[in-house]
Amino acid sequence: MLGFVICDDNSSAINKLSKMLNSIIISYNLKAQITYTTTSPTDLLKFVQNNQTDVILLDIDFKISPSGLEIAEEIRKIDKSVYIIFVTGHFEFGMVAYKYKTFDFLQKPLTKERFEETILRLYSDIFGNKARYIRLDNDKTVIKEDSIKFIKKEGMKVIFHTDSRNYETYSSFNKIANMLPYNFVRCHKSYIVNIAKIDNIDMTNNSINFNENDKCFIGPKYKNDFMEVFKNEYFTNNMVSTDSIK
Repeated sequence: MLGFVICDDNSSAINKLSKMLNSIIISYNLKAQITYTTTSPTDLLKFVQNNQTDVILLDIDFKISPSGLEIAEEIRKIDKSVYIIFVTGHFEFGMVAYKYKTFDFLQKPLTKERFEETILRLYSDIFGNKARYIRLDNDKTVIKEDSIKFIKKEGMKVIFHTDSRNYETYSSFNKIANMLPYNFVRCHKSYIVNIAKIDNIDMTNNSINFNENDKCFIGPKYKNDFMEVFKNEYFTNNMVSTDSIK
């Protein structure tokens, strides 16, 4: 369980940051909690001195001394391993902030998307969790990338076929294709396939088969480029013999 501490001299900023963080924790089922919030830099140092602290979200420009940078310097004397993330409106201090082994430097006003990216990257750094997610329906639905078998365009809809169920949304097919990692390959004007999920390829029927009888198809326009993927060293497996590819 990661403990987050928030320090900002503006209580409204603390409340906003707390709500955003709790929303991310709930959305991704993260083992985390906010253990302490304060508007006082002095109280923050006392807390770090006497309590286990994993992550600190810290402002820089306090109305009273010390500054956030000075606080970070003192924190490093107490705990060299704690993660420090600056959240500030003063972006000009960015380069100086990294002197204190800063994990990230977030500029106010902070968006949830930017904050979310940092928190997920933080978890990846701490726990080695490389999981990535796709948000649908104005962020109301979250799909784990590696659960997706293939994505189908059907009229105005885009359908995500996953291990557990199908998800429908209205979005740009090309936009989705551009945001996916290298293991997602366009194989048809209406299909994007996750190479890692393929069971086998039927070259006679130009079909790509997955477990549980799921399948999608290879279009003539995309066939050569798609099959070229299997000559790539990343995908040398027994799904299809690359010797048979013309």
